[in-house]
Amino acid sequence: MKFSVLLSLYVKEQANYFKECMESVLKQSVPPDEIVVVKDGPLTEELEKVLEEYVNANPKLYKIVALAENHGLGYALAEGVKRCSYELIARMDTDDVCRNDRFELQLKEFETDPDLDICGGQIYEFEENVNNVVASRTVPLEDEEIKKYQKRRDAFNHMTVMYKKSAVLKAGNYQTCLLMEDTLLWANMIMTGAKCKNINESLVYARIGKDMYERRGGFSYFKKYKAGRKRLKNIGFIGGWNYFSSLAVQFIVALLPNKWRGWLFKRVLHKRK
Repeated sequence: MKFSVLLSLYVKEQANYFKECMESVLKQSVPPDEIVVVKDGPLTEELEKVLEEYVNANPKLYKIVALAENHGLGYALAEGVKRCSYELIARMDTDDVCRNDRFELQLKEFETDPDLDICGGQIYEFEENVNNVVASRTVPLEDEEIKKYQKRRDAFNHMTVMYKKSAVLKAGNYQTCLLMEDTLLWANMIMTGAKCKNINESLVYARIGKDMYERRGGFSYFKKYKAGRKRLKNIGFIGGWNYFSSLAVQFIVALLPNKWRGWLFKRVLHKRK
């Protein structure tokens, strides 16, 4: 089964992280047939150089979608999905690292169940390098459980998913929804009848650190989270109880000092390895 890998690259990302990500994609037991890289606005000279090196090494493998301005992740990924050549698309974040048989495991799930629309997996969370795993994030495995869990928290680790292009487009594709582009997509896919699954294996090493905890703190973050949850309520995916209870919890988490919020993510919200 042929498939595309979809990545969005923007100016604030680090070239060495991007290189580590690309190496993990290229060294898969089942390599991709196409890599679609969306340049979400102008990049640094260093990022452009790394990207150029990979494209020059295998120009037929890459499709570069260059956006003149930075539009944000939702818009960039929506453009990328439309440009992917194959029905199956694997998402990847440009600062994370794939397990070397990730795509092989996911392709087997789609071969086993032709009705499957989206398949993700667990993640290890690391600091500095993949040998320093500090936590993990586990998500539910089966369709019914996933759909119930999604009303409270994300039932997919975004950087692990492989999905059908047709199912994503049927759900309206990615939409602009700051910090919650994937959350809104999962809700829309579920509401349009997508069949879901997660593999009980850690498929990706996800890079974390104090910057991640800082981004998830403060009243500005809370307002974006609230706006995203309100979108879910407005489309009928969640009711009033789920909306208000999730806001109460997030309000407390967002206003914690960064050190305490990091402890909470590692020890409570995400299990330690």
